[in-house]
Amino acid sequence: MIINACVRQSDSRTLRIAEPIIESLSQRYEVKRYDLPEMEGIVPLTPALFAQRGRGKIPTWALDAAKAMADADRLLIAAPFWDMSFPAALKAFFEQVSLFDITFTDTGKTCKGLCKSPKVLYLTTRGMDIATGDPFEQATPYLRAIGHLWNLGELTTIAAQNMDYSTPEEIESRIASAISEGLELAKTW
Repeated sequence: MIINACVRQSDSRTLRIAEPIIESLSQRYEVKRYDLPEMEGIVPLTPALFAQRGRGKIPTWALDAAKAMADADRLLIAAPFWDMSFPAALKAFFEQVSLFDITFTDTGKTCKGLCKSPKVLYLTTRGMDIATGDPFEQATPYLRAIGHLWNLGELTTIAAQNMDYSTPEEIESRIASAISEGLELAKTW
């Protein structure tokens, strides 16, 4: 399952990194892709939407995506570093597909994830010089947390950073390095 949250689409440096890796993975896996910037209805849950969901009225795309998430053998997320995390559309997507008895359930004492993907790959670019694991970088901790809720496996983050404060040559070098790292990982992922 591929989730593309690159709002700038063809101008996205993150998507430039992701596309060759997605192409490589598509040689081994059947790919189900969600291009969030092109999808209608990805909004945060409102009281009205939450009430509808409680009555079993779930948007078709969200139900389909939740089932795809639960069934996915691998999950690749491409999302740039925005406002110390990732674009809001990705969070809204996760809210919409976090469905009881599809992506998670409960045991009567706690939540239990129902997804089966043992591996998650998060591809990102960061304009600032903030590394994965830095307290200012909140995307990776969120992805680990939602992964815990849904029973997603090992999270690997590939990030090109300091992209807004570098020369064009340095930017291209960082993009090439991230692509190379991702293609190497794709061989066994």
